[in-house]
Amino acid sequence: MKKIKYFFLSLFSKKYIKGKPSNSSAPMTTKSFYDFTMKSIEGKDIPFSIYKGKKVLVVNTASECGYTPQFTELEELHEKHKDKVVLLGFPANNFGGQEPGSNEEIATFCQRNFGVTFQLFEKSEVKGPNQNPLYQWLTHKDQNGWNDTAPSWNFCKYLINEKGELVKFYSAGVSPMSDEILKEL
Repeated sequence: MKKIKYFFLSLFSKKYIKGKPSNSSAPMTTKSFYDFTMKSIEGKDIPFSIYKGKKVLVVNTASECGYTPQFTELEELHEKHKDKVVLLGFPANNFGGQEPGSNEEIATFCQRNFGVTFQLFEKSEVKGPNQNPLYQWLTHKDQNGWNDTAPSWNFCKYLINEKGELVKFYSAGVSPMSDEILKEL
């Protein structure tokens, strides 16, 4: 029981940040962040090529999670720094069944409760055998060049630089308005 308690405490109580090695000789990837097209929460295709030249923060979200209040800070980050970073939210029901709603219910919840105006995408899997293609790229170093860390819970964050390269991973406990994230903008 102590091992389980320690595991969860280590996952959620300390900040975890992983970055691309500075002198990385990682293999070249075959697919770029900009090659993806994903469906918005409204069902429209969004080509990621529209984000060329911008930093992007990708976040897996859930409406019934202890970290759900991070929507407030995500929206604050979006409003205050939209000239520096684009936020992309990916609702997922992978952790504790904390995103049970439909796309329409999720969109309504996020707008009504948190005033979310940043781009949300359709509900999908962010880990496991049905992992969506973007999260396959984000979490497999043979695809992104260095990172193999999958989300360990809701509200994990991945930072993409202006060249479309994955450069940082932040655990769920890292606040969207934290110095760790703001200094990267």
